[in-house]
Amino acid sequence: MQGVCGKTHETATMQDLLIFSLKGIAVLGLLAREKGIKDKETDIFLQAGLFTTVTNVNFDSAKIAEMIYSAYKIIEKLKKAVGPVPADAPEPVHWQPADSLAGLIAQGLEVGLLSDPSPNEDIRSLREILLFGMKGMAAYADHAAVLGRTDEEVSAFFYKGLAALVDPKLTAGDYVSLIMEFGKVNLKCMEILDKAHNDIFGTPVPTKVFMGVKKGPAIIVSGHDLLDLKQLLEQTAGTGVNVYTHGEMLPAHGYPELKKHQHLAGHFGTAWQNQQKEFDGIPAVVLMTTNCIQKPRESYSGKIYTTGLVQWPGETHIEAQDGRKDFKVIIDQAKKLGGFTEDKIEKEITVGFGHKTVLGLADRIVKAVKDKEIRHFFLIGGCDGAKPGRNYYTEFAQKVPKDCIILTLACGKFRFNRLDFGMIGDFPRLLDCGQCNDAYSAIQIASALAVAFNCGVNELPLSLVLSWYEQKAVCILLTLLSLGIKNIRLGPTLPAFITPNVLQVLVDKFNIKPITTPDQDLKDALG
Repeated sequence: MQGVCGKTHETATMQDLLIFSLKGIAVLGLLAREKGIKDKETDIFLQAGLFTTVTNVNFDSAKIAEMIYSAYKIIEKLKKAVGPVPADAPEPVHWQPADSLAGLIAQGLEVGLLSDPSPNEDIRSLREILLFGMKGMAAYADHAAVLGRTDEEVSAFFYKGLAALVDPKLTAGDYVSLIMEFGKVNLKCMEILDKAHNDIFGTPVPTKVFMGVKKGPAIIVSGHDLLDLKQLLEQTAGTGVNVYTHGEMLPAHGYPELKKHQHLAGHFGTAWQNQQKEFDGIPAVVLMTTNCIQKPRESYSGKIYTTGLVQWPGETHIEAQDGRKDFKVIIDQAKKLGGFTEDKIEKEITVGFGHKTVLGLADRIVKAVKDKEIRHFFLIGGCDGAKPGRNYYTEFAQKVPKDCIILTLACGKFRFNRLDFGMIGDFPRLLDCGQCNDAYSAIQIASALAVAFNCGVNELPLSLVLSWYEQKAVCILLTLLSLGIKNIRLGPTLPAFITPNVLQVLVDKFNIKPITTPDQDLKDALG
């Protein structure tokens, strides 16, 4: 058996064991923090460990084993720091790793989701919601840490949240409160990452992006990490190698410090789940910077490189040395391959509508709404996948009336971002706010418009239609709920870890709804 993302049973089991060991760190780290003992390296490790287990990040069991052994060393270090460990401390505190990969896998089979029969299904569901949310926040915290930005409130919650997952005394109400608290902490985490991106790469500006390829050697950069792209652009300057974005790297074109490089030639392909087809046989090199990697086909295996936490067994991994990565091996191979033999122009699309750009137009937007030029706003976005039913989002966007504006973000936008939606007066009808973490931008836009209209966010002419796939989508959804945002439509199916009782709470408190049909959902939204 293997997971929908392609992970083997072995790797998935190892990740279960890594999560188990991180819970041990969290319990002891919480005790240490109560004594005023904090360690930044442990904070970073906890985040990196969680991020490693996010969908489509690390498929290398040997690397995960290394992290498990590192986690055990941290547990032993923390034990010495906190003194006598309470007798009733949970199992992850007392655990010792096996000395072989086979032994670790055997241990992992004993600590999986259903290994503890004591919690009822609703408690288990709430724990999984919190865990999935923290995995998503860990991705954003790791991105921020790479840029030199950390935050004590964010770091502290990882200890609190993971320790709560092994606390048998907590009730369903306790977990609901923790999940709402988490949502607000994740907003802080996204704010920190947003500020880091703006400080280091400049404030995004509306930018037309070439879709297609140009003649010459090429490197295609996928994932999410803007610093990796910046370093690659600097190292390829003057080499004759064109650099292209792929997937969630598309918004990079709006950042001044990235777009100033003339050899940032354009955007290649579409969403992450299409990479096996799009990379098949390409005369170029691929750099995968974060989550979203799939099993490389034979036709491009050896031409795909990983960096950061993402890894695939057998593919070359580029490590950082003192914060810098040397991409010479990638550049040399791109030159050797020769690249694309002719220009292939598809079209241009516009990106760069972050919150600072959109809010700079707030007065004009408010006037357009009051003058009835703009009737409604739809945020259509989220994490995409290959499962049938996701064409709903394409059809929905196509059917949005021409007097409505569409905000979009994350890889869900690739379902419709090549379509021509035209303009409403001076405004493009499709505003690309950026990557999944740029949900922060959408929240800031909604909050500012609510102030401008002197109403609550839920009273705005705004509807949220979100697609769900993995853990980062979960943490963003929890942030929206923690802000009291209601009437969200979620699809194409609801997460499997939400039980009927937990779903009923979400329906009763937030009026969260599964998507139905584009026609019906549009009718409901527009009243």
